[in-house]
Amino acid sequence: MFKSIQYRLNIYTALLILAVAGATLAFVYQKYPFAVLGIAIIIYCLFALEKSYKRYSQNFIFLLNALENGDYLFRFSETKLPVREREMNMMMNRIKEILAKARNEVIENENFLSLILESVSTGIIIIDDRGIVQRVNHAAVNLLGIPHFSHINQLHSINETYPALFHQLKAGDRIQILLMNEREELPISLRVTEIRLKRGMMRILTLNNIDSELESKEMESWIRLIRVMTHEIMNSIAPITSLSETMKFLYHSGADSNELRQNTLEAFETIHTTASGLLSFVESYRKFTAVPKPEKRNFILNTLVDKVVKLHETALAEKHITIDVHLPESLTAYADDNLIAQVLINLLKNAIEAIEADSNGKIIISGKCNAEGKIDLEVADAGKPIPADILPHIFIPFFTTKPSGSGIGLPVSRYIMRLHGGKLHHLLSSDGMTVFQLEMDQGAL
Repeated sequence: MFKSIQYRLNIYTALLILAVAGATLAFVYQKYPFAVLGIAIIIYCLFALEKSYKRYSQNFIFLLNALENGDYLFRFSETKLPVREREMNMMMNRIKEILAKARNEVIENENFLSLILESVSTGIIIIDDRGIVQRVNHAAVNLLGIPHFSHINQLHSINETYPALFHQLKAGDRIQILLMNEREELPISLRVTEIRLKRGMMRILTLNNIDSELESKEMESWIRLIRVMTHEIMNSIAPITSLSETMKFLYHSGADSNELRQNTLEAFETIHTTASGLLSFVESYRKFTAVPKPEKRNFILNTLVDKVVKLHETALAEKHITIDVHLPESLTAYADDNLIAQVLINLLKNAIEAIEADSNGKIIISGKCNAEGKIDLEVADAGKPIPADILPHIFIPFFTTKPSGSGIGLPVSRYIMRLHGGKLHHLLSSDGMTVFQLEMDQGAL
């Protein structure tokens, strides 16, 4: 196409140059008829150049305007035209067809994406930096209960804090919110990712109803708790029932009074011991349910750890255990220091019990700030690792493998950390040490 245009323009340009040169020579040699002819040719060439340029430019302008406006129904004529102009029209029609095909593919992909978005049960919201909703699927609209969701400020009707909350969300954030429908409040897991487009940064928010998941976990926890409590109560009641039957038989059989007296004393002693154990179990349950609400304040973590270590100096010395503390002197936590001390006491006690006597065992307490600006405090011991079959149950209330254990140390510790908005994890270090990691808020100096 461009070669045909250039070819025609080159012909007219060459004629124009020759005509100018001829007319100039004719005036020089006073051949006026040839000069007039040269001027006429010049005028014709200029007119032809203008006409060709206008025709081609109009076609190009029309093509560009039509494409810009999304009009792909036009078609340039390819018949009853000069060869060069017909070739140009054919090329412009070809350009239009290629762009139309690309546009149809984009539309098809957008329709396919929309179909996928509407097919999933996960709510999906795409918003820009100004909080304008670029796209939202039906699942998200149903969860939010907003018929026409176009801006995050509309979330004010659900909760007055949600517009600011959604606006402050960043890539990687994962939080849980509550949304009210016609019957109940639904726990929703909200996750954020980001993507940069030419028109700016877009945030993709995914919303998942985790009500059934939480209900399932809650039911599983209740079943485990009831199983443990039933086991403890039955173990306590069974010997009492058996002794009662034995004593009833002895009284009715007319046994010797001395023998009856001795058996009665032994029975009462057993009943007393069993009842004491059951009371201890109930007391453990009371302690588990009576953890106070944290009263947070700033405190130096090193100072607290030193106090907890001193409480266990005797036990550490008896087993010849060395303990190393690696904490920055200025590391400040924002938490309830009394409750955190209780957690550390439980973890240090477990670490000491896990190390065999005279094994030259070692315990390491370390801490640092993580990438999220929180404190990771770790208690690691070189004792015997927790068996794989027991590991899934260590945070279940009243589950214990120790003969004199209550099974509430780790569950209460995790519960305390959750009350702080923190976490308690079990890990294994690269050198095989058992690690319990506390995550808590960093304090201000």
